[in-house]
Amino acid sequence: MKKISLALAAMMMAVLFVFAGCGEETTSSTVSNANTSTTSGEATADNSLQKVLDAGVLKMGLDDSFPPMGFRNENSEIIGFDLDLAAEVAKRMGVTLEPTVVDWNSNIMELDSGNVDCLWNGFSIDTERMEKTNLSKPYMKNRMVFVVLGNSSYTDQASLEGKKVGVQNGSTAQRILEENKDFTDKLANVADYKENVTAFMDLESGTIDALFVDEVVANYILNQKEEGKLRILDDSPYTEEYAIAFKKQGSDALKNKVEEILLQMKNDGTMAEISTRWFGEDVTTFA
Repeated sequence: MKKISLALAAMMMAVLFVFAGCGEETTSSTVSNANTSTTSGEATADNSLQKVLDAGVLKMGLDDSFPPMGFRNENSEIIGFDLDLAAEVAKRMGVTLEPTVVDWNSNIMELDSGNVDCLWNGFSIDTERMEKTNLSKPYMKNRMVFVVLGNSSYTDQASLEGKKVGVQNGSTAQRILEENKDFTDKLANVADYKENVTAFMDLESGTIDALFVDEVVANYILNQKEEGKLRILDDSPYTEEYAIAFKKQGSDALKNKVEEILLQMKNDGTMAEISTRWFGEDVTTFA
């Protein structure tokens, strides 16, 4: 009987050990599966590229009054350097480019809401935009400058003290002025504009004394005007770079694909060709 009891006890211990072992294996397997699912979920959560491919459309958010990056011609067609770059990227991606005009003062909201896939229109890099968007590698350099009438007496930034200066809403130019209180506090007024075309018209009419704007835009406008009509003050220390903005989260797949194609375009000369068509030389810096 003693031997039988010992045998039964041994069998019961073996059964408990087996169940305990099975329970441990199941738990381990469950955790492993959960981790795989989470990892897989994280990997597949970024459907930014697939969304564009499935739709067959790349929605490019832009300001349509920002020559020569993106603006309307005499037939009201949206054209520009950035348009040509983006159109070639979309073509190589196998989709159609859809230029989508957004209010530049709320451009990041349009991006976050999914109304556009990217912001691509002389989008300057600054700290706030780095925090709120997923920026591509820079592809072009720029400088912020003051534009004045050609026959005015202004010689430098300091000479604008007590004068009216215009700037576009939502632009880095506006942010620079807001942060440069030592200068803006000495101005008579800072006039905010929805877009630059109207601002240039007001500059020519004398409504404002100067316009603080991207040098790329200023040079293009000056070339369209009678020689000497407008001029740029040369003492501006504000330099920056242009990049393409994507949604902050879940957009790496699309961003990486766009950068991959831009690098191809840089290496095969297409980017230089587009730049020369608009600027007379290759001003791109993408690498």
